[in-house]
Amino acid sequence: MSVASRVKCLLVDDLEENLLALSAVLRRDDVEVHCARSGAEALELLLQHEFALALVDVQMPEMDGFELAELMRGSERTRDVPIIFVTAGTGDPRRTFKGYEAGAVDFLYKPLEARALRSKAEVFFQVHRQKQQLAQQLDTLAETLRLNEMFTAVLGHDLRNPLSAILTAADLLQRRSDDEAVKKTATRMMAAGKRMGRMIEDVLDLARARLAGGIPLRRGETDFGQLVQRMVQEHQTAWPRHRIEVQQDGDLVGDWDADRLAQVASNLLGNALQHGDASEPVRIRVDGTRDDALRFTITNVGVIPPHLLPFLFDPFRGGNQRRGRGEGLGLGLYIVQQIIHAHQGGVEVLSGTGPYTEFRVELPRKGVDVVKL
Repeated sequence: MSVASRVKCLLVDDLEENLLALSAVLRRDDVEVHCARSGAEALELLLQHEFALALVDVQMPEMDGFELAELMRGSERTRDVPIIFVTAGTGDPRRTFKGYEAGAVDFLYKPLEARALRSKAEVFFQVHRQKQQLAQQLDTLAETLRLNEMFTAVLGHDLRNPLSAILTAADLLQRRSDDEAVKKTATRMMAAGKRMGRMIEDVLDLARARLAGGIPLRRGETDFGQLVQRMVQEHQTAWPRHRIEVQQDGDLVGDWDADRLAQVASNLLGNALQHGDASEPVRIRVDGTRDDALRFTITNVGVIPPHLLPFLFDPFRGGNQRRGRGEGLGLGLYIVQQIIHAHQGGVEVLSGTGPYTEFRVELPRKGVDVVKL
């Protein structure tokens, strides 16, 4: 029997003969029994070991079983240890209620029946083993995910060099060739390469968010109004048949990462243009009338299917089923959420209450130092 598969049981009684009797019943190869002659000794053992079960005598000098149970429940380390009280005499309802109130899961009355004791204890031993197995599986899964994310980050980084070479070659062909067919091919290569570049950056942002606990920011004085106007001009060129209406009010300057917020605005505006009704305008409002925060909303006609809403900001899930042209990996809205959270802000979506979809972003004007424990 390996040490890792053994469970530990705590026996607490002020009489040595009682401890010997209980130990004889419960001790076996896969059960490690620890004995304490007082509540104080029991607390010391609880600090040193992880117990699957504690059998506690009610009547003890200095600290009785009820007091020990209350102290155990008051500590995060020991509050989940199951406690079975062992007591003499018949069951007094008031005493029994006091025991359950103190944190007991069961009562056993002396004289104890060995088979009943083994049977009850085995239930808690099995539960503890299952918890240990689950914890090990979660640790293994977490390590696997961490390694996968590291691999993703390295792969994404290494892909940028050959992609840069392809884009450079395509640019040279586009500018220097006199053959129109070659120029058209080079143009398609440039468009595909830039699309791949955006995918790689999304993958790298995913890795940064998962491995570093969030997307890093480079804060500085940022005019969100100018940023939005620039994004609108860029998207209007790409979507000339769509109308984009912008309303801006108040002070639009804050301590933000301009490049990251441009990423947010570009993603949300691109989604609205791609998935909205082309016959209706996309409406953007930037509200800087509050002193402490700025609100940015973007609205388009068209609704998101209700079954997608709970997963909309999940990586590879939310956006994946909404894409109509296969231009992304389903990471855009996840990265939007991560960028906003890095600014200690919030983002939400409203869709289905009317014939429209609206994304709302709220950004505190100043960064708040967050201490990670």
